[in-house]
Amino acid sequence: MYNKITKIAATLLVIISIQSCDDYLEILPPGQENSENFFNTPDNYQDALVGVYDLLSTTYLNNILGEIASDNSLCGGESPTDVLDWQQIDDMIQTPDNGALRNIFQWMYAGISRANYIVEFQDNIDFDGKDQLLAENLFLRSYYYFELVKFFGDVPLYTDGRITIDETQAIDRTPSADVYARLEVDLMNAIPELPWTQTQNGRATKGAAWALLGKIYLYQEKFTEAAQAFNEVINSGQYQLVQDFNTIFLNNNENNEESVFEIQYSGTQEGASFGCFQCVEGNVAVGFMGPRFLGGNFSPYASGFSFNVPVQDVVDSYQAGDTRLASTVLDINAFVAARPDVSFNEGSEHTGYFNLKYIPYANDNVIQDANINRSNNYRAIRFADVLLMAAEANLRAPAPIANPQTFLDAVRDRAFGNTLNRIPATLENVLDERRRELAGEGHRFFDQVRTGQASTIPGFTPGKNEVFPIPRIEIELAGNRWPQNAGY
Repeated sequence: MYNKITKIAATLLVIISIQSCDDYLEILPPGQENSENFFNTPDNYQDALVGVYDLLSTTYLNNILGEIASDNSLCGGESPTDVLDWQQIDDMIQTPDNGALRNIFQWMYAGISRANYIVEFQDNIDFDGKDQLLAENLFLRSYYYFELVKFFGDVPLYTDGRITIDETQAIDRTPSADVYARLEVDLMNAIPELPWTQTQNGRATKGAAWALLGKIYLYQEKFTEAAQAFNEVINSGQYQLVQDFNTIFLNNNENNEESVFEIQYSGTQEGASFGCFQCVEGNVAVGFMGPRFLGGNFSPYASGFSFNVPVQDVVDSYQAGDTRLASTVLDINAFVAARPDVSFNEGSEHTGYFNLKYIPYANDNVIQDANINRSNNYRAIRFADVLLMAAEANLRAPAPIANPQTFLDAVRDRAFGNTLNRIPATLENVLDERRRELAGEGHRFFDQVRTGQASTIPGFTPGKNEVFPIPRIEIELAGNRWPQNAGY
């Protein structure tokens, strides 16, 4: 590996083979740094950590699929065959040959492989700040593994370093419970070394690690442990709800006081093309979600490809006076009624609605291709999300450690701008509130699966669609030793 960290799109096997190939190392010019003698200075470790953070940009795909797979939205696009991989997931007819799912598998393992590269050489030298750097690395690796378990269930777990080509033929899928157990240990080890605040936006913090740990507990139904973890975030005093919900997702309000963990995107750092989505520094999903504007003054928005279109049912879930609706969903017909010069093409499965939280903006000064190179940050964990998860955890714990009503009230008071619309903190109400608060943010499908509410998803087959198929080619590359998920 060269000193300059570059983006790659590779399978787990290819990444490992590149990093461990003796022939490749032998032909390097004398004195050239390679993967075996790279970690000699603190800057080397920092550069490698940047490489681990770099793969966060690919999680745009995880986020948009988390909505498309749910009952919140339809795939949309230009036609029923536009991005067929996404269309299949929307209809719950995905197969082991689905390219989008293989991308998630590849890209998450690319991040894990980069993290393990640091782990393998973590004892090379000592320097000030090393413990925090290694803690950030553990957080990132845990984040990537959590995404894999959410999508695929049991996945291969390797943590001590890079693995050889031969080892890829011998590693088995690890039960998700064992993967989660390792993530719990890693995050508990990382938390003491992480600061509550960072000087650089987007870096892992103590609050982000506690929140991720709480989610991991929640997904395992360890409700007491989840409540305790979320309590650490809430009682830290580091976060608060943005007063005006309408401003949370604006490009000029990123990394605000509600952001617990936010993935940073830039539309000006590095371009990409439709042949290399993993090469981009921008948020690819955003351009896919805008309306197909044709002309007229449609400012402040920019045109897109009409994917991930919200359905009427999610719009109807908002009560009158709930300010979140106007900031979550763009009603294109109402918009055009006020702008008679604006024209647009209806895409496939047109509902009249678009995801306003991650819509492309006209004033987003980005480099080409602007359609796929947007600068909208992804709010991966918001404080409102933590409050609602804390409410759920305390409701489901044998002995609650905090009052779930307080957490639900805070979210609804912000939504309505008053205290007149409070509702009892029942489990049903909290889960419904998660749908309204987090619509369009990629959490819905996984919330439905883990809480047993996935039956409302059209085409969902219990016992099968709780997880997605392991990509067929990854099974073949592993020597056909991995069993496929049930039903695929």
